[in-house]
Amino acid sequence: MFRFPRHRPALALIMLAASVPALALDRYVVDTEHTFSSFEYKHWGLSMQRGRFDKNTGSIEIDTDNKSGSLQISIDADSINTGSDTFNKVLRSDGFFDVQKYPAILFQSSKLIFNEDKLVQVEGDLTIRDVKRPVKVDITHFECRFMILYLKRACGANGYTKILRSDYGVGRYAPFVSDEVTLSFSVEAIKE
Repeated sequence: MFRFPRHRPALALIMLAASVPALALDRYVVDTEHTFSSFEYKHWGLSMQRGRFDKNTGSIEIDTDNKSGSLQISIDADSINTGSDTFNKVLRSDGFFDVQKYPAILFQSSKLIFNEDKLVQVEGDLTIRDVKRPVKVDITHFECRFMILYLKRACGANGYTKILRSDYGVGRYAPFVSDEVTLSFSVEAIKE
C-alpha cells in the first residue's frame, strides 16, 4: 500500500480532491422574448379569465446528470396584461399588486425533482408583495437541446402551481372572484 510521507499531507488532499467528480452545472439565462408567466381565475362564477406578465428575467443552473440545480425568476409586476388598460391599472394599484411599492414577483427554487432525465417538479418560494410562501411547480414539459438559431444549447419548460390570492395580500373581492389562482410559467433559457 502506498503511503504519503508525513510532511506531504497537502499533496494527499489535492490528489483526493482531484479524484472527486466536479458538478457539471450549466448556467442558462432566461430568454425574455420567449418567457412569460400567466394566471387564471374564475370571475364571479361566470367564466375563467386569464392574464399574463409580459416581462420576466432570471437564470437557471442545471446539472441533468446529477439531477440538481436551481432557478430564479423575477416577474415585473408592472408588466401585467389582461387585455384591458382599465383592469391593468386596477391590478397595478395598491389594492392589488401595488407595483410602485412591490415592483417584482419572485420565485426562487429550493429543490429540483427529476424522474429519470426529465424535470417533473420544482419546489421553492414565491414572493408577492413581500409575502414569501413555499410552492410546488408541476412541470408539464421539459426539454434541453442545441439550438441552431442561437448556436448554443437551450432549455425550455412549462409548469403550473395553484395559490390562494389571499395568502399574498391580493385577495380583494374573494370569494366572488375566486381566491384560488392557477399560475402558469412558460420559460426558455439560453446557455451562457
